[in-house]
Order: sequence, then C-alpha cells, then structure tokens
Amino acid sequence: MICLGGFACGPASTPATPPPAVPTQAPSASAPATPTPPVQQISLADAGLDAAALDRSADPCQDFYQMACGGWLAHTEIPADESSWDRSFNQLSLHNEEEERDILQAAASASGDRDPVTGKLGDWWRACMDESAAEADGRKPIDGLLAKARKVHDKATLLATLADLHKERIWALFDISSAQDAKNATHMIANVDQDGLGLADRDQYLDTDDASKKLREEYQKHVARMLVLTGMNAKQAAKAAQDVLALETEIAKVSKTRVELRDPKGVYNKIDRVGLEKAAPAIDWKEYFARIGFGDIQEVNVTSVPFIEGIDKLVVSTKPAQWQNYLAWQIAHSTAHLLSKAFVDEDFKLEQLLTGQPQIKPRWRRCVASADGALGDLLGQPFVKKYFPGASKASTERMVRDISAAFGTDLKSIDWMAPPTRTKALEKLAQMAYQIGYPDKWKTYDFTVDPKHYAADALASRAFETHRDLAKVGKPTDRSEWFMTPPTVNAYYDPQRNEMVFPAGILQPPFYSIKNAPVVNFGAIGMVVGHELTHGFDDEGSQYDGLGNLDDWWDPVTAERFAAKGQCMVAQYGSYEPLPGLKLNGKLTLGENIADNAGIKLAFDAYRASRAAARDPVAAEGFSEDQMFFLAHGQAWCTKMRDELTRTLVTMNPHSPAQFRVNGPLANLPAFAQTFHCAPGTPMNPAHRCTVW
Repeated sequence: MICLGGFACGPASTPATPPPAVPTQAPSASAPATPTPPVQQISLADAGLDAAALDRSADPCQDFYQMACGGWLAHTEIPADESSWDRSFNQLSLHNEEEERDILQAAASASGDRDPVTGKLGDWWRACMDESAAEADGRKPIDGLLAKARKVHDKATLLATLADLHKERIWALFDISSAQDAKNATHMIANVDQDGLGLADRDQYLDTDDASKKLREEYQKHVARMLVLTGMNAKQAAKAAQDVLALETEIAKVSKTRVELRDPKGVYNKIDRVGLEKAAPAIDWKEYFARIGFGDIQEVNVTSVPFIEGIDKLVVSTKPAQWQNYLAWQIAHSTAHLLSKAFVDEDFKLEQLLTGQPQIKPRWRRCVASADGALGDLLGQPFVKKYFPGASKASTERMVRDISAAFGTDLKSIDWMAPPTRTKALEKLAQMAYQIGYPDKWKTYDFTVDPKHYAADALASRAFETHRDLAKVGKPTDRSEWFMTPPTVNAYYDPQRNEMVFPAGILQPPFYSIKNAPVVNFGAIGMVVGHELTHGFDDEGSQYDGLGNLDDWWDPVTAERFAAKGQCMVAQYGSYEPLPGLKLNGKLTLGENIADNAGIKLAFDAYRASRAAARDPVAAEGFSEDQMFFLAHGQAWCTKMRDELTRTLVTMNPHSPAQFRVNGPLANLPAFAQTFHCAPGTPMNPAHRCTVW
C-alpha cells in the first residue's frame, strides 16, 4: 500500500542508512496509468545540502538533529571570538560582513568627488578603524556626560541629566521611543518602557541560586573596574559599584518579567501625559519632554504602570550620590565599546561573563556592525546591488504566496476554530503584506561624520536616530518602514503592520539559493517564511486583527481551545533540558515554538503542492525529495553554543535552542515519521503530539 507522500509502509528505519530515495509523489491508484517520471540522481551538494554535516550512523527516528548535524557538530569548533556558532546565521553573517567590509574599504579608498553614500560610508569606516585616534581621544568623548552626572544633587538636576542621556540613547532608568497605537495602528504615539539595567535580565538580579549570586558578585567587580576608568579611585569605585547594584536591583524588582512583556494587552497602557504625571509626580514630565526636544508630545503608552510608579519612588528615596554613581556607570556601560582599548577590553569582560566568549571580535567586524547599525540603508544600497540578484526576489515571492496558500487551506480545515473567527482569520491572512530584499524607500542620515573621531560620530548617530524616531509621534504610521537593514541575516513579522519582512541578507545559502533544488529552499527559507507568517496567529499575534489593531476578534470558545493547545507546547518544551538540570521556560518560548511548529508544516505542505505535478523528481545520495526537505530544515539550525550563553538565553530568549527547534516540531509532524518510517513510540514518532496550527 502507498502511505502519505508516496512512501511504502514498512518497519522503522535502522540507524545505518536512510531509506532509499523514491519519487516524492506516487500516482493515485484510481488515476489513469501514466509513465512514472525518472528520478534524477544528483549530489547533496548540487541540491544545496552538506554531506559532511550528516551523521549517517544516527537513527533519524531517535534524534534527527544528530543525523542532520552530527558530522558538523563533531568537526566544528566555536571560534574564539564567538559565543556560539552555527552553519546558517553565523556563517552567513560572517560572509555578509566580509562583503560589507569590501564595500566600506572601497568607499574609504575612493578618491576625487565622492557621491554622498560613498563619502559617508568611507568616513565612518576610516574613523572606526583608527585605533590610534581612539586611544588619543581616551575618555574625552564622554567627559561632558560624566560631568553632568557628577553634578546631580536634586530631582531637577537628575531629570535634566536623564533627558540629556536619553537624547544620546543612553537609557538610564527608562527609555522612550515611537510606537504604533495598539488600538489605532494607523497612528504613532510615544512609548515609555522599562530599562536601566546593566545585566541582561531582571531575574539575574533577583534569582537566589548560587550561579546568580556568583554572577552578581562578578558584575559588581566589573562595574567598579569600569568606574575606575571614568576617573574614580579604587575605593570610590568599589563603593559606587555597591550603589549601582543596589539601585539596579530595586529597578529590577519593579520590572515586568520576560513572560509578562509578551502579553500585548498587559503592555498597552495608554495613560498619556496626564497619566504619567499622576503615576510619577516626582518627575517633571513637562520639563523632560521639552529637554529631549519634543515638548508637544501628549499621547503616551507605558509598558508598565507599576514600573513608572516604582521609579518615581526611587527618584524620591535615592540619594544624589547614588544617582551620580549609577548615571556614571550607565554612561560608561553604554559607550565603552566606542572608546579607548581599556574601555573596550573591560566592556568585553562583561560579555565574557554572560556568554563565555573567550576573545573579542576583530575590530573590522565590530566596525562593520557599527556601520550597519548607524548607516544601514546607505550600506544596504551597494550590498543589494552587488549581492542580491533580481531572480531571488521573484522566487521568494512565489514561495511566500505558496506558503500563504497552505496556511489558508489549513485555516479552512482546522476543527477547533468557530466559523466567524475562521472568516476573520482568513481576512487577516489576505491582508498580510510582505517585503523582500530591501525597502522601496531608503533612509537618509542627516548628521556629519568626522573621519577622525569615531566616538563622536557614534554619539551623533544616536542623537540623530532619537530625533528621527520621536519625530514620528503624532503622525500617520509609515507602513513602508523597515526595522532591519538589507544585509541582516534574519526576518520578522510585525503584528501591528501585519507584514513579514525578509532582508536580502538571509536570502542566501544555506537558507536560499536560486541554484538549490526547490525542495531544499522550501525546507530552509520556506520554514522561515512559514514561521514568520504564523507569528500573526501565535499567542501574541493572534491578539491583533488584520489592520494591526489590538482587538478581541476571537470568539471565546475558539480562544479557549487555542489556549489549551498552547498549554500542550508549554509542557512539551518545558520538559527539554539544554544543559543538565536547566529546563526551558515553556511560557516564554511559546510564541516562537508555535511558529516553529507551524512553519515547518506549512513549508512542507507548500512544497508538496508545488511539486505535485513535477516531471523532474530528484534524489540525492540515497535521500528522497521529502527526506531532503527535512535535511534542509535540520541543517539550517546546526549550532554549537557555550554553556554560559545557553544559561543566559534560557533566562531571556523567547527562542528555543537549536536542537529543540528541529526535533520538537518534527516530532509533532506526522509527515516526518512517515517519511523516515519511524515506528510508533520512538522519540520522533511519539504517541502524543502537540499541534496548534
């Protein structure tokens, strides 16, 4: 008999080799007899897969991640200047960085009359790469800010200093930005968010386990050493570091957890200026907004009213000397990477503490990252012109349409969604937009770049970005704006714009190549497309309607069923241990896990539909097309990570570690077990599966 996907039913696969390759589709028994298309034999490399990455001794039904990545894991070492390494994001990012470096070096070497793009890029590169100039400048670029911090003696001077730091994007105590109004996505308002911590997450200040206590001890020592660099003697710095840790701990106590921050309704508190003044009367908000240059801002959302109330109490109770120490630390912490070697090296020690990374990245990589961050759309223009062929854009658009169609088919058939909600879900899907490669309109950067003073350039860039961002408040939403630069190796879904964005940077091998076998593209970048699309319907995205407004468009019964299905995944992923005794937070990772599970299913369904009438089936070194699809998915996530980073990310990252992003969704997908003939009860064919979409 013929089972799902045209594979003959049979016993579970043995660990030695995968089942022999067969055509992806088999003719229906009731269809007229037609010649079976011959299967073209190609190499894994020609398909776009890595034979050396495989562990052919691993049983795919026991641990598919090991089968897909075991060879790569065995022969790959994490580079000394990295805290983790994978064969997709990291390797592709490094490749893109090398291409960006070539662009920047060429711009810096250009002579004669340079166009504005080349001129600004070249000047930025020369300034950033000039280590001797950074040494000569020393601490001078931040001396003015430090002087303001040392003069804080009351609420008025504290407020003035906070505003001046915020203009430079030094987010002491809280931060402010533009945001779409969650109840009116066509309109931009201001958003005041919790901030002001030096460690990666509020729980690192509050957890009582030995590892957290040790982390805080080392962090306090780091703060003291950094404050010595700002001009304090060792005794002063040691006392100041105690003040910093104590004050940041109080900030952490009133901060929301990462799980709480994932609740769209919980972080929508549009209290406006009147509400701010009521929640935090000790802060002169009129003076604050005027000092940052936007005194007319009235519409304000806060992510947490208790946080605003909490910092108001701190403003009243904290002594000026403590504020001086905290602000000096915040200045140094935010700018150290821009300054002389002593600051850069000490700043890296905190990164080492949190990630386990042995060595700092070479300066050229740090300068590429800074150019991309400050002048991303300028750098993106020559990047896409040189490295993003037009055919890639059209091919990706077709894939997005295919995967969207697969989701539409699922929406029409799932049994837990009531008809009225299903209709609205289909409407939201139809309204979903996508942008591929690069924006239609490039940003401009109206600030001066001095080729001799890197830190000053970076601070000027920050001030420009703060003004550009807050200038959007009170205006209509610009739905064409991008929040990633074209060379970025990533993608995103924006629930308030109801759109997916896929930069040119990720549309390259191993995620995508116009030369790959189509099935490999579906397994790699196709899963990413399905993942981002599903974010529109995960535990967060499902709370926004097709126009991007926070709206209860789900009927109560459907919402209850959806939540119950999510709890299954909370339990599934909450049982995974990336390190002995360290379990994932199933609630924190729920949205990403829902997207991973649906993403691979949608990509598989879309691939099957696109190949249904194919007359050119292929096989590669013993693997069928279906098997190649899953290998492409697995090999896109081959990753090694240092234990220190793993512990940090489990605390704060909503994504599951790589092995669980592969095995977790595939264990929930019957088509995988069918493809590899996994016996019931094996890890990759469990008796109980979790499914949402």
